[in-house]
Amino acid sequence: MSTEYKPSMDYWKKIVMVMSLGWVAIWIYRTVLTPIYPEIQASMGNVSNAEIGAIASFYFFAYCSMQIPCGILVDKFGQKIMLMCGFTLFILGTLCIAKATGMTMIYGGSLLAGAGCASFFSSAYSLSSANVPKERKALANAIINSGSAIGMGIGLIGSSVLVKSMGLAWQNVLFIVAAILTTMLCVFTLVIRTKSKDNLVKQEEKKKEQTVDVTEEKDSPLFSGILCSIYFLYFCTCYGYYLIVTWLPSYLQTERGFDGSKIGFASAVVAFVGVPGALFFSYLSDKYKDSKVKIIIGLEIVAASMLAFTVLSPNTTMLMISLMLYGLLGKMAVDPILISYVSELASAKKLGRAFSLFNFFGMSSAVVAPTLTGFISDITGSKEISFIISAGLVVTGTLIFVIVVLQRKKTKYITEPA
Repeated sequence: MSTEYKPSMDYWKKIVMVMSLGWVAIWIYRTVLTPIYPEIQASMGNVSNAEIGAIASFYFFAYCSMQIPCGILVDKFGQKIMLMCGFTLFILGTLCIAKATGMTMIYGGSLLAGAGCASFFSSAYSLSSANVPKERKALANAIINSGSAIGMGIGLIGSSVLVKSMGLAWQNVLFIVAAILTTMLCVFTLVIRTKSKDNLVKQEEKKKEQTVDVTEEKDSPLFSGILCSIYFLYFCTCYGYYLIVTWLPSYLQTERGFDGSKIGFASAVVAFVGVPGALFFSYLSDKYKDSKVKIIIGLEIVAASMLAFTVLSPNTTMLMISLMLYGLLGKMAVDPILISYVSELASAKKLGRAFSLFNFFGMSSAVVAPTLTGFISDITGSKEISFIISAGLVVTGTLIFVIVVLQRKKTKYITEPA
């Protein structure tokens, strides 16, 4: 009887669905507070904008700081345990903010929430890498990623309607989020299996037997040249995305003359358009595996062009086209392809750590981009140069990635036996 490790067909589909819902829950939390900052500000005694802005900074600081430790723990204890522990902490942090009587308590809750969901990225994508068939990995990662766009829309629209239109207290919105997170905790407990050591060994043996392209080397060290180039490329990719997420509404209002309703639509279109783009290009990546690197490079170059053209657009129509094309061809589209590429380069035993490093560098941009953009805006009086800088970063990251890939091809060709 064959002992080959074969994930259940039904199980990998459940994993994709559950991980997508996990991103929905996380992004609801990440965006639900943004529209109701004035209400929070008023309830806390009219604290400054800097103090309100620090709520997100504390969250992302904890989230980034815990990426690598969580990746190590995921590899050691398994995805299920880490997701359950992480979301328990996430729920406690959310409730802490809902019950807060001062900014210190809100900051503490943000730290707990950020640390709590830090284990999700490495858990989600190591689960998909371990269970999803090779020919469906990029597409599966795209479906998982699409949860972030859905969650962003629900968070932004939901809190605006509940608090601003229906008069619900902002604290009650956090209780609703906590209920959503509790539901996800139950789903993780019921659906995700505990991986046995035997299955991990079988999976690793199967992975080593697979035939790979000359551009790929299984079990690359976590800080190999190719993986480091991917980490940096992801930082550059995320920098432009989080610049848009945090500062695009302000830029559209203060420098391009958009009114309230247009600002909301223009900001949301980047996320929603990204879903079909991610699904389409992930499908291409799965179908034409030998062209995966070319697809990554093409998407990054176009995304950089659209970031620059966002501020160079002469009119509103061209600006909206630029934003839509960036949403279609930018971070959301390239994310699942990069993730599947990392899964091909790293050992199954090190997937959690590889993904935690990958996400650490990417999410570091969420800490750097908003603050640096604000600093540049204070000095120059405009945010336009920040968009140009983000485009330049994407081009730089792509060029480094291309150089490393070409060098690896050259090395592989020279060292191959005649």
